[in-house]
Amino acid sequence: MSLDRAVAAARAASTKTLDETVVLDVGEVIGITDHFVITSGHNDRQVRAVVDEVTMALKRLGAAPLRREGGGDATWVLLDYGDFVVHVLASEARDFYGLERLWSDAVRIDWEAAGTVPAERAERALR
Repeated sequence: MSLDRAVAAARAASTKTLDETVVLDVGEVIGITDHFVITSGHNDRQVRAVVDEVTMALKRLGAAPLRREGGGDATWVLLDYGDFVVHVLASEARDFYGLERLWSDAVRIDWEAAGTVPAERAERALR
């Protein structure tokens, strides 16, 4: 269930950004959550659009964040769903904090293999 919802979050995020969206299995590494979804946007408007899209997609699946952090300046918004956490960062913040490097011991999930169409993602992100 956790992985399914994390993948749904990644898919939703990818419809609003051309930046890479990553799903990490961090359960073995940190033990307080199962997965991290990490993505970014090039400006505050795009970060907010990604957050809104993820929130709406998961709401349709019956999931609501337990906690939402950040968002004032849209540099880093964290959506905590308990068994997974979505990190939406401004591109510069993502480069600076390097979450993928910080959690490099975690297994990277190939969420796109389940049928996301890159051309469709690109078309939606440009709207």
